[in-house]
Amino acid sequence: MAQVVLKDLKKVYENKVTAVEGVNLDIADKEFIVLVGPSGCGKSTTLRMVAGLEEISGGELYIDGRLCNDVDPKDRDIAMVFQTYALYPHMTVRKNIAFPLEQKHVPKAEIEKKVDEVARILGITEYLDRKPKQLSGGQRQRVAIGRAIVREPKVLLMDEPLSNLDAKLRNQMRAEIIKLRQRINTTFMYVTHDQTEAMTLGDRIVIMKDGVVNQIGTPQEVFDHPVNTFVAGFIGTPTMNFFDAELKKDGNEYAVSVSGAVIKLPKETSDCLAAKGTAEQQIILGVRPEHIQLSPAAQSNTFEVVVEVSEMMGSAIHVHCSLGDRDVVFIAQALELSKENRAGFAYGSRLNLTFRGDVVHIFSKKDGKNLI
Repeated sequence: MAQVVLKDLKKVYENKVTAVEGVNLDIADKEFIVLVGPSGCGKSTTLRMVAGLEEISGGELYIDGRLCNDVDPKDRDIAMVFQTYALYPHMTVRKNIAFPLEQKHVPKAEIEKKVDEVARILGITEYLDRKPKQLSGGQRQRVAIGRAIVREPKVLLMDEPLSNLDAKLRNQMRAEIIKLRQRINTTFMYVTHDQTEAMTLGDRIVIMKDGVVNQIGTPQEVFDHPVNTFVAGFIGTPTMNFFDAELKKDGNEYAVSVSGAVIKLPKETSDCLAAKGTAEQQIILGVRPEHIQLSPAAQSNTFEVVVEVSEMMGSAIHVHCSLGDRDVVFIAQALELSKENRAGFAYGSRLNLTFRGDVVHIFSKKDGKNLI
């Protein structure tokens, strides 16, 4: 069992700068948790406190039910994979992987057996007798992961392990990490600033900003119901569109008005708003690019935009438009377009767009919180 519990965990540096403010998190045995957020949000500092590389300023850290605030890193039964690989350049791959076991004076025969097994799992058997400088970035990262998992730690910490790789290698290594977690019985804490990594790897995602946790949930939960505009704008590619809009009410029915278009909200959403006693107000309306649709003509539920840039992405076209002083992005499926539009939309073209009421996200203009 390797449950990790963070209770009001804080990190305040000597210059009074608060890097992490009261993180509360329960990580189940064998769960894969991803901490994600922009640079400087406190995610790596949180991970380093769990590892014992940063002193805890406040709160409590439990690993496998044991209070670990003052436990030495070597006694926490954790392993860490760093962004920079941190391999020993003078050692072979075999020696690099074996090093943690040699430090624990594990019998030589057992070391050889475990190193061979880890190398097989990670697909690096043929590189065991090479030095790190003879390997590619992806191969080096596999070696670093192998060194971390060979001694079967209770918790495996990974601090932006793929950020030094090119896009193709990152995709390959993401798949390798997904396979790896099926093969080893350990709890994962993974830090990244890449929301694609977070969405594809994590059982749950912890989204941080300025040292504070904004939302914890499954990838689907944070995508479908972001708690505020920060989470909504951070999760999803391309990013969510935000409009200045007005929430209108007629009895227990609600609608949103944006740039002259009036979109009626479905009964489920209206019932939710009515149950909370939500009044008519100015709002921030969120709509994801994939949920915006082209309309052949202007109607009561459409608004007009001007095309700025269109990006051909193969089966889809990402169209960047202007709506007053707002940027709007929508995704058009190439097969659904007329022949003349499949190559893209001409600069300056005027288009009518719309969206359904069941795909909108309604945020408070005052504090950015989700009203639904």
